[in-house]
Amino acid sequence: MEYLWLIFGFVLLIVGADIFVEGSSSIAKLLKIPSIIIGLTIVAFGTSMPEASVSINAALQGENSIAVSNVIGSNIFNLLVVLGASALICPVNSNASAIKKEIPFSIIVAVVLGVLLCFGVSFGEGADAVSGFAKLDNAMFSIGLIGGIVLLLFFAFYMYWQISGALKARKEGLAEESSDEKKISPVMAIEMIVLGLVGIIMGGDLVVENASIIAANFGMSQTFIGLTIVAIGTSLPELVTSMVAARKGESDIALGNVIGSNVFNIVFILGFSAVLSPMTVDVLSIYDTIVLVAVSILGLVFAKTQKKFSRAEGAVMLAIYVAYFVYILLR
Repeated sequence: MEYLWLIFGFVLLIVGADIFVEGSSSIAKLLKIPSIIIGLTIVAFGTSMPEASVSINAALQGENSIAVSNVIGSNIFNLLVVLGASALICPVNSNASAIKKEIPFSIIVAVVLGVLLCFGVSFGEGADAVSGFAKLDNAMFSIGLIGGIVLLLFFAFYMYWQISGALKARKEGLAEESSDEKKISPVMAIEMIVLGLVGIIMGGDLVVENASIIAANFGMSQTFIGLTIVAIGTSLPELVTSMVAARKGESDIALGNVIGSNVFNIVFILGFSAVLSPMTVDVLSIYDTIVLVAVSILGLVFAKTQKKFSRAEGAVMLAIYVAYFVYILLR
């Protein structure tokens, strides 16, 4: 039965993503705002619900190290695999606004996360007798209430920024219109978004749960399952949604989904989690944050080259993730 539920989960994911992208694209056209803004907000926040569920539940249970590793791991996966796989299907065009504003902003919030973690560093008893990297390896890094509030302020600014941009774009008529395109009513578009999102979340849950059972039946360790199936599983909505959007020629939604999800994951999910309960992690999360900043900068470089993510660049991004994946398994 696990195999049947696994297949059913993938079908729900794909069908749900197809409906979700169609509804989101229709909303952008009905509101007469650019698709990139819908991708950066509605689509991004919707596909980040699994990360939000895992991280906020972890915060309520006082296990916030799970929240941090889940978010950082998901963001790296989004950049390298979601965007890389989407580019392999169809080159993803880079929106001018994304190059100048949103991608740099995602880099800034990743740096802010690292800085906030380092501000809360503690070395514990007997640390003075240790030096260099050995001392760093024993350090613990944390974000408390103040850090959480800082991240939530970034979220408030991000929302104000996107809403202002949407209103300005609507006023100036910057959204593309097509007179020969089939019109969808606002009610139907909202129903498609909700229905598609339900399919994405339910499908993702079924895939993660049943893939974990199958992996355990084959004797795979819980650590391996956690680092692979569960971590990747929470990013399945972003992966399938962006790949479907790329196939439909909705590059702005595909790119906006990745950037918006990464921003939302840090400033809202981690911000809210830190306000609920202080987050404490070891030095490995700092290393992973550095990796996140590095691949975010790489994404900006690729976005600027020929104003798109080419298939070759998508292949490079996937290869980098494979190398990173091997690293996290061996460390």
